[in-house]
Amino acid sequence: MSDETQIPELGAIGLVRYFWRQLTSMRTALVLLLLLALVAIPGSLIPQNAQNPMAVSDYFEKHRTLAIWFERFSLFDVYSSPWFSAIYILLFISLIGCVLPRSFEHLQATRALPPKTPKNLARMEHFQSWSANGNELEIAKAWLRAKRFRVLESEESIAAEKGYLRETGNLFFHISLILILVGVLIGGLFGVRGSAILSQGERFVNNATSYDTISFGQISKENSLPPFTIKVDKFVAKYNTLTSAPEDYTLYVTTVAEPGATPKQQVVKVNSPITFGSTRVYLQANGYSPIVTVQDKQGNVTFQGPVPFLPQDGNLRSIGAIKVPDGDPQLGFVSSFVPTYERSTNQGAISVFPELLDPKLLFSIWQGDLGLDSGVPQSVYRIDTSKMKQISLSSLKPGEFLKFSEGTITFEDVVPWVNLQIVSDPGKSYSLIGGIVAILGLLASLFTRRRRIWIRVSAGEVQVAGLAKNGAPGLAIEMSDFVAKLKGN
Repeated sequence: MSDETQIPELGAIGLVRYFWRQLTSMRTALVLLLLLALVAIPGSLIPQNAQNPMAVSDYFEKHRTLAIWFERFSLFDVYSSPWFSAIYILLFISLIGCVLPRSFEHLQATRALPPKTPKNLARMEHFQSWSANGNELEIAKAWLRAKRFRVLESEESIAAEKGYLRETGNLFFHISLILILVGVLIGGLFGVRGSAILSQGERFVNNATSYDTISFGQISKENSLPPFTIKVDKFVAKYNTLTSAPEDYTLYVTTVAEPGATPKQQVVKVNSPITFGSTRVYLQANGYSPIVTVQDKQGNVTFQGPVPFLPQDGNLRSIGAIKVPDGDPQLGFVSSFVPTYERSTNQGAISVFPELLDPKLLFSIWQGDLGLDSGVPQSVYRIDTSKMKQISLSSLKPGEFLKFSEGTITFEDVVPWVNLQIVSDPGKSYSLIGGIVAILGLLASLFTRRRRIWIRVSAGEVQVAGLAKNGAPGLAIEMSDFVAKLKGN
């Protein structure tokens, strides 16, 4: 007979069970949660296509070799990358497999009766004994029920327990984690997030072509966008006259919730969005749009309208680009705009206040190929002048015009622009409810005192004892009141 111990093979089913137990352990869930937090860091350090595609394009121009490697590892699309999704899905499965069994255990604990009275109460905490009068059990039962203890009676003893809300808090805390995950999952599948810059007087129609940037959930499509429209009527910004700090932003809009509906006047503020179903429209940023008209040598209008400029400081000194691709030759105006003009010896034209007190448009005029047909994305605020020739340099105030060799430019007026962020997240209500329930459950779990009290009347002797689970304070005072009640003090 061989002395070697034969170890049975694990088998396919046993191997699956082993990996399932490892995946659904709390340790694995914590490791995956930490890993998810770590892999999300590149998304905050590296520009993302979903939030700022122009920044990604600029990154390719400045660091092309590094950008190519970033693109191979989906670092410009971190939150939709296969490896991020894999970690998230594993975490989702791990938490559900870990949380659900524990939730059922907690549910059983909340419905359980107190344990039977121990045989030797003298070994328990707060033990006391004295001669019986004969009615201690009735007094104890009434007192314990009045204090909302759960009571288990026997012939000569009573076992009581209180603090089941602690287990209930644990139960709701664990279930709320799943609810939060479900909310995040619904938002990732059906959510839509985008932004649009609108000058005062312009109208926004909620379709994909109206957005400056837009990203859809994994299974949401363009036809899922609700058919509302927004017209920017007026934007009012108030600034502190001493510090130039903003004090209030107010956007007045006219909205139509659906085709054929009655137009509605509404107000949007920074922390007060307007809502269309599960879609919210936020006021995110603002600036100025100079209105210009460009004519060619024959007097034909080749460009006309407001051009949003990008603010560079708190006083809204802004840069922008006026591109005229329909002219012959093509023209580009590399421009800057200051709402309250002043000249600095070191910086040139600056703005000393963000309101339109002395607006001025400064620009250099370039002719040549704007590069709009190259297929490479370009910033709307900049012009690539590498293949162009500068032909003039000037500045204008509202109402003024300039004649140059290729035509005329007129600075008509200035209107404010606003950046609207449109967010549809149908799962946020689930996540919000889950977060609230998680906090309430955690508070109940942390601050509820779980304790047990026993009383036995046998052979003319009364014995009482108590036990506080997890060392919760306050049991000594409660036992003192209980004994005093039993003794009739």
